[in-house]
Amino acid sequence: MNDIPGDLKFLKSHEWARLEDNGNVTVGISEHAQSQLGDLVYVELPAVGDHIDAGNGAAVVESVKAASDVYSPVSGTVVSVNEALSDTPEIINGDAWGEGWIFVIKPSQPAELDELLSPDDYAELLENEAH
Repeated sequence: MNDIPGDLKFLKSHEWARLEDNGNVTVGISEHAQSQLGDLVYVELPAVGDHIDAGNGAAVVESVKAASDVYSPVSGTVVSVNEALSDTPEIINGDAWGEGWIFVIKPSQPAELDELLSPDDYAELLENEAH
C-alpha cells in the first residue's frame, strides 16, 4: 500500500486536498488513481478564475487507457493551475502527492473540507476496493 500523506483529505473518487497556510486548497489525484490510469498523456486544466462547486468536474486526466474527470473537493474559485502538466502530464505519474498537483482553489465554504475522508479512511477505502 502506498504511503498516504497525513496532511491530506480525500474524495471517494481518489482526489486529494491539502489545506495550505493561506487558506487555499491544493488538489491532485492520489497515487492509487494515477497507478490505475497508467501513463498519463494529457491533462485538461481548469481556467484560473473558474468557480467550481464541490463534487463537480474541474479537470480531466487522460491516459492511454482512459480519461477520468478530476472532481473538486470544495466549492470555490480556481486561483492557480499546474501549467507544467500541459507539456508533461506524466509528472503526476512520478509524484502524485507533490509536483503532480493539478489546481489550487480558494474555498468559498472551507467547512466542506471536514466532510472529506481522512488518510486512514481513504486507506480503508482502498483496502475495501482491493477485495
